[in-house]
Amino acid sequence: MLEIRSARKVFYRGQADEKIALDGLSLSLATGEFGIVIGSNGAGKSSMLNAISGALILDTGKILINGADVTDMPVHKRAAKLARVFQDPMRGTAASMTVAENMLLADLRSSKRTLRQGLNPTRLASYKERLSILGLGLENRLDTRVDLLSGGQRQSLSLIMAVGGSPDLLLLDEHTAALDPRTAEIVMQAT
Repeated sequence: MLEIRSARKVFYRGQADEKIALDGLSLSLATGEFGIVIGSNGAGKSSMLNAISGALILDTGKILINGADVTDMPVHKRAAKLARVFQDPMRGTAASMTVAENMLLADLRSSKRTLRQGLNPTRLASYKERLSILGLGLENRLDTRVDLLSGGQRQSLSLIMAVGGSPDLLLLDEHTAALDPRTAEIVMQAT
């Protein structure tokens, strides 16, 4: 499923503030396994997630998802294989678009289809059903702009968008940190 081989990333190489973020990191997770990364600030947790998602290019090492080498694959191509939910609820959605439009973009992330198919009644019914499991009322707010949602609603929407396309790999970066206890519990149950 996920394999990282001898990943190395150094920031500010050769400068006084040189920082080794990843120093020969290797790990392997099989399909269905759940991994947790714990470390202090600056330990390289975000660097690892950024490298897996393609937002950070490794200096050396390899990243494989389902046996395919994605080390040099750009972010937009990796989107077909993985989904990510950020700690910040503002990062996983498009603020000026509606809930339904955000869900549509997420659905099309791993396909070659275009937006022409649009938000047809079948698709909208599917979105209502998927959102209703959260118990936050988002299924009744499909036409609401995402920037009008609370942080908890927005983070919950990000999660539903991430898992909706059945990604091979789901990266969760402290995805409940910005949530109230009730919403955090709902989100944890969904993950």
